[in-house]
Amino acid sequence: MATRILIVEDEATLRATLAYNLAQAGFELGEAGDGAEALERARAEAFDLIVLDIMLPGLDGLSFCRILRKEQATPVVMLTARGGEVDRIVGLESGADDYIVKPFSLGEFMARVRAVLRRAPLPLPRSDRLESGNLTLDLTARRASLDGREIRLSHKEFDLLATLMRNRGAVLSRDLLVQQVWGYDHAGEERTVDVHVRWLREKIEADPSEPQRIVTVRGVGYRFEE
Repeated sequence: MATRILIVEDEATLRATLAYNLAQAGFELGEAGDGAEALERARAEAFDLIVLDIMLPGLDGLSFCRILRKEQATPVVMLTARGGEVDRIVGLESGADDYIVKPFSLGEFMARVRAVLRRAPLPLPRSDRLESGNLTLDLTARRASLDGREIRLSHKEFDLLATLMRNRGAVLSRDLLVQQVWGYDHAGEERTVDVHVRWLREKIEADPSEPQRIVTVRGVGYRFEE
């Protein structure tokens, strides 16, 4: 079976160039132009390597990598225009396996891709449960429980909570949550997110007026705390 690589790059020309050269080398390709689309594909499909630009619209590459590392061990090669030591350290500590500074030669790129694939670990199994303390989501049965007792969630409440829990620790914008939970047809209806978050807090927070799980990040969106 051919090795599958996901290219996540918002610059269409560079994405097409990398895809062409990888395809010529015998790899199977997937492509994404932003972090949200890439995360959706990484969760739904099996890839052996992800080539990831840091500066992406919506969900940036560093946040994408932190989220991915909590779910799977797919190797990541980061692409960036910033080559300072601090930037490299931040990229690697976010979970990247290698770091390439733009501009780079295609020869160097292909060599680094092959090197990362050679030392790639076995993939981590995907879980059908999400847990945070006394809160559990059964993704297969679509059931939520708190302290072992089932709590009733609407379809969208369940999807919103699952999205927040999968991405725990990362700040998700209202616009991104609309796209992930309600679909692109609902873009711009960020108020819907606020309403559903309020309903969720009433069901899962010890004190909904002082939320400890679904935290508001003023002017941006929400973050699910461990």
